[in-house]
Amino acid sequence: MQYQSTRGDRQPARFRDVLLGGLAPDGGLMVPVAYPRVDRLLPRWRALSYPELAVEVLALFADDYPRAELERLVRASYTAAAFGDERITPVALLEPGIHLLQLSNGPTLAFKDIAMQLIGNLFEHELAYRGEHLNILGATSGDTGSAAEVALRGRAHLRVFMLSPHGRMSAFQRAQMYSIQDPNIHNLAIEGSFDDCQDIVKAIGADLAFKRRHRLGAVNSINWARIVAQVVYYFRAYFAVTRAEGQIVDVCVPSGNFGNVLAGWIARQMGLPIGRLVVATNENDVLDEFFRSGTYRVRSGAETQVTSSPSMDISKASNFERFIFDIVGRDAAALRELWWELDTRGAFHLRDTPFGAAVAASGFVSGRSSHADRLATIRSQYARDGRILDPHTADGVKVGRAWRRPDVPMICLETALPAKFAETIRAAIGRDPERPAAFADLESRPQRYEVLPADAGRVRAYLDAHAPEADHA
Repeated sequence: MQYQSTRGDRQPARFRDVLLGGLAPDGGLMVPVAYPRVDRLLPRWRALSYPELAVEVLALFADDYPRAELERLVRASYTAAAFGDERITPVALLEPGIHLLQLSNGPTLAFKDIAMQLIGNLFEHELAYRGEHLNILGATSGDTGSAAEVALRGRAHLRVFMLSPHGRMSAFQRAQMYSIQDPNIHNLAIEGSFDDCQDIVKAIGADLAFKRRHRLGAVNSINWARIVAQVVYYFRAYFAVTRAEGQIVDVCVPSGNFGNVLAGWIARQMGLPIGRLVVATNENDVLDEFFRSGTYRVRSGAETQVTSSPSMDISKASNFERFIFDIVGRDAAALRELWWELDTRGAFHLRDTPFGAAVAASGFVSGRSSHADRLATIRSQYARDGRILDPHTADGVKVGRAWRRPDVPMICLETALPAKFAETIRAAIGRDPERPAAFADLESRPQRYEVLPADAGRVRAYLDAHAPEADHA
């Protein structure tokens, strides 16, 4: 499998090369030259365990790993001990026709653990093999940070520098990250929005000399390995709710940075019978606006609303570039032109262009959820069966219910456990959600972080002081 950049750089690259990188050298995102088709493999894959299925999917994209090596890394990542269930991603029935894919049983109680547990092992293996060190620079709106830091804490070949929006995450999310005391973990609370954090990471990643000098890598979903690891659970969910190959399912995904639902798009491109991919947004509805109107219009950091589903408070969806690259027929020049419009005018429009038909045929639809909607959804589900949904999952269930079709199973993706968002749960049902015993005293633990302004120069200076240069790692 060869990889290329969405912006046109086609220098030969294999999975092991793109694993340790972030942005492509030309500022684009790495994607496979082509998606493999697996239609004929689905009957054989149906009976596989989660680790076995993960090996089959990953082997298609990471064929530069010996099979036995890949199997060892995958099996070490997906264990009942780490995820509390040997099924890893069990499926529950919420109501007739609507299923919940449970993705939040990992070490940090969020779906990001599915990819990060694997990436932690891949990074460690690859860096030890090469005799190298890596400085990870990332941004989080709440859950990526803790999942990455828990997966990478204490690893000898890695340092993590994680940017988060100061004061815009839940108390649980902040404590999960800031209470980690391992010296290889650095938390930088940025005085701004998640989009500000993400812009800083991209600006620094685009400086190739700085990036090479400090050996910077990425764990955000701009890292292709994050996406391909998430593709696996779409297949697992499909097998759980269907009985025969060819049966269509719809999937609803709470979306901020577009990485989670992009994995579903890739599974669909590989031949998984997904009918509709339903994008659920909160009040920050950039993606909903696009799929309804054809206009992709980013918001400024000041325009980004602070909501009760904070991990989706994103107005610039990084992975949207990978999707649009496919929509424009993988024409890098067309992609660059659209991103020039985005950078200079703040928006681009596709509905009345030659690419509008491709968007319409993509299977994507969307919906929006408000604070009142998510409280009502949490309340109604709790009244139905005692299950408590986290606010982001509630956004997805609300929109999934609106798009449900008769006789087509709707799979809603869970994003986190409700324990991470006690304030919103309390507002919805009048009680706190239960939390695992390991997190009982989380918010009272000592926290270690540094507050910085939303300024790439200040973050560069911090990295100069704390991130070893490649020659001295």
